[in-house]
Amino acid sequence: MKDFTLDNHQSNPGLGGTRQNTNQQLPVTDWLADLPETQLETDLVEVQFKNTRKGYYLNSAKLPLQKGDIVAVESSPGHDIGRVTLMGRLVLAQIKKLNINLERYEIKRVYRKAKPVDLEKYEESKAKEHDTMIKARKIAADLNLNMKIGDVEYQGDGNKAIFYYIADGRVDFRQLIKVLAEVFRIRIEMKQIGARQEAGRIGGIGPCGRELCCTTWMSSFVSVSTSAARMQDISTNPLKLAGQCAKIKCCINYELESYTEAKRDLPDERIVLQTKECDFHHFKTDVFNRTMTYTSAPGMTSNMVTLSVDRVKEIIALNNQGIKVDNLESGTEGEMPATIDYENVVGQDSLTRFDKEKRGKSRRRGNRNDERRDNRRDNRREDMGEMRQEEMQGEMVQESLPAPEFERRNNRNRDNRRNHGQNNGERRNDRRDNRRFNNEQREQQDGQQQNEMQGQGDNRYRQGNRRDHRRFNNRNNRNDRPNNNEQN
Repeated sequence: MKDFTLDNHQSNPGLGGTRQNTNQQLPVTDWLADLPETQLETDLVEVQFKNTRKGYYLNSAKLPLQKGDIVAVESSPGHDIGRVTLMGRLVLAQIKKLNINLERYEIKRVYRKAKPVDLEKYEESKAKEHDTMIKARKIAADLNLNMKIGDVEYQGDGNKAIFYYIADGRVDFRQLIKVLAEVFRIRIEMKQIGARQEAGRIGGIGPCGRELCCTTWMSSFVSVSTSAARMQDISTNPLKLAGQCAKIKCCINYELESYTEAKRDLPDERIVLQTKECDFHHFKTDVFNRTMTYTSAPGMTSNMVTLSVDRVKEIIALNNQGIKVDNLESGTEGEMPATIDYENVVGQDSLTRFDKEKRGKSRRRGNRNDERRDNRRDNRREDMGEMRQEEMQGEMVQESLPAPEFERRNNRNRDNRRNHGQNNGERRNDRRDNRRFNNEQREQQDGQQQNEMQGQGDNRYRQGNRRDHRRFNNRNNRNDRPNNNEQN
């Protein structure tokens, strides 16, 4: 075997192991890419085509391939264009994982690396896929076939197309194949897929915020039932259980075995706990904390009591002997141990923790009014404080000054306060008088303006009357004037 040097700075697991993973579905990381000897253990390579379709081909020509290379591979008829996604030892591991029997599996060859002519033909074929799917749907509807054509994939050389369809049962599409072959002039292959496989081919983001499992890593699908949700105490609301494929989410099965194993030691939920006061019915179970919650009314949250599994077993054993306990929580075995659990310490679970507080104009105006009111209150407090200090100083001076001197100073302070109050009252009266005077002046001006406008209107009315009288008099004078023709 040829010797290999691993630290010659030529192998890069980060580049070779994850190359082209972001642009494809069902990506595979070659975590053995930094071991060159593993790449030569087999000549089989994994080639991926459109969406999730993959195949395994033999590199019989010993081409120097790397992950991400576009190659032309053998097909029937012609050739197909795909991308190399895995090489070496991991190809054998993938084949074993998918339960592929190499004795029965028809292994085809890798022809060459794709040439510019091959890529140009491949792009032309891909450009026709959407229009072909739309026309095929119309043809299937005209033939009254109960099926949905979800995707169309052209072969790299454009001589063949695969039509992926979804149907509830078996569909006789022999007539459909004849019509499609006449319309598109290519070889037709029909492949039935399920709703989960269609979701994997389309792709998307799940409710968990991650890319769909059927798009990233899941290749084999098992049936999921609502009993798995009930076993894990998950709501059986179809809107919450259904995924993008309108089926029950595959992730419901991920922790089913853990819940099943943990519930083997738990008492039956249908057993009613009997006390001297009333009977308690099961409400919910925390499997991993090994606690069970009971209520006095079935299906209601009244008088909820949380007990440990050991305490529940003890009460059931006493009830089987015909003994009703005084209290569910009595007894040393039923006491819940104090455990330190995860808590939302700094509000990291709040959905609105990044939202900025919005305040309207009215709120800001209200804040300014509050500030003014607070300032006035503080000023009043300062004035009262100064007055109180003066009184305290007066009391202190009383001890050192004779009585007449203290009385004169006290009277002077009282007069100052009285004068200050009188001055404030005079200022208020002056402001009130000024407002009244301004209002009277404004009313007088408004009255003068109205009188002037009314006078102008009366003048116009009088002028119009005089004009009408003159016209009337002139008309009468003309009628009374003798006609010269009649006199003659």
